[in-house]
Amino acid sequence: MATPDKTAAVAEIVEDFRTANATVLTEYRGLSVGLMKQLRRSLGVKNKYSVVKNTLTKIAAKEAGVDLDPALLAGPSAVAFIKGDPIDAAKALRDFAKENPLLIIKGGIFDGKAVTTAEIMQLANLESREVLLAKIAGAMKASMSKAARTFDALRIKMEAGAPAPVAAEVIAEAVVEAPVAQDATPEVVAEAAPAAESTEN
Repeated sequence: MATPDKTAAVAEIVEDFRTANATVLTEYRGLSVGLMKQLRRSLGVKNKYSVVKNTLTKIAAKEAGVDLDPALLAGPSAVAFIKGDPIDAAKALRDFAKENPLLIIKGGIFDGKAVTTAEIMQLANLESREVLLAKIAGAMKASMSKAARTFDALRIKMEAGAPAPVAAEVIAEAVVEAPVAQDATPEVVAEAAPAAESTEN
C-alpha cells in the first residue's frame, strides 16, 4: 500500500474511533463474505463493521487518543464502530456469535474505557434504551394518573367543606414516585416525559 493510501486509511479509522460511542474488536477468520454481509446488516445502518490492518489500527487508535490493548489486535481483525445504541449492537454481536462461533469477540472500548468480552456480554444482556424509555413512560403515566385522581378527590373534599387536616392528608397522597424512573438518568427521564404526557392525553 502506498504511503498516501496508508495515510488516508489511518485518517478514516481515526475518525471512526472519534465518532463511535463504543468500539468492539473481533476476529473474523473463517467467516464467508456472505456471513460478513449478514453481520453488517444485523448491526444496522448507524454502525460500521470494518476489516482492518492491525498496524494501521494501532496507529489510528493512538492518534485518536484511544488506549487500545495491543492484544486485541492479534490475528485478522475487524472492528465494529458503534455509532448507534451500544446495547443493541452488543446484542447483535452476541447473537451472531452464538450462531457463528467463528466470530470471536475479543474486547473493546465503551464510554472511553477498555472492556472485556465478558463485559460486552453483560452489556448485551441489558435492556435497550427504547425499552427503558417505554417502561419509564408507563411508570410516569401511572404516577400522573394517580396524582390526577388524588387532586380530583381533594377538589371534591374542599368543595364539600372538608377541614384543613383532611385536605393536607389528601395532598400528601399526591406525592407519588415512579420506581423505574428513579434508576434512570435525567436525560432518559426527560425523553420519557413527553411520551407519558401524550399517552395520558
